[in-house]
Amino acid sequence: MLNVVLVEPEIPQNCGNIARTCAATGSRLHLIRPLGFDISEKAVKRAGLDYWHLVDVREYDNLEDFFAKNDVKNMWCLSTKAPISYTEAAFTEDSYLFFGKETKGLPEDFLEAHRESCVRLPMRPEARSLNLSNAVAVTVYEALRQTGFAGLQDYGKMRDTIPE
Repeated sequence: MLNVVLVEPEIPQNCGNIARTCAATGSRLHLIRPLGFDISEKAVKRAGLDYWHLVDVREYDNLEDFFAKNDVKNMWCLSTKAPISYTEAAFTEDSYLFFGKETKGLPEDFLEAHRESCVRLPMRPEARSLNLSNAVAVTVYEALRQTGFAGLQDYGKMRDTIPE
């Protein structure tokens, strides 16, 4: 199962949108405190609509608590400061995708400690960054593409025949 890790997220609507992406893709959502909102806040629930029952959400006091409770073998840290593109990452079905808070990204010392796992989404130099929920969606779907979209329906009703 793919894992999305939000380190100190600040905006409830982003978290709700990310939860919806996790629900649609079967990804687990990890939230590292402090959070800039209450997880039960109306805006978070509204952004996730009626998908919350499909999301495995786990909360942690801090990064130390997270690593104590999870055996992370394949991790990728998304940062505008990263030296390589996310398309160069070798994602696995159990990858952990780390994203930082909207205003500052991941902590500098964390990025430095995991330098070999840092990747970025290509964009114009004048652009500061993508919206967090968009960055998560792009990265999750690239990881899923690389791992064959295991367990996900990849066709719609308009298809003439259903693949076996």
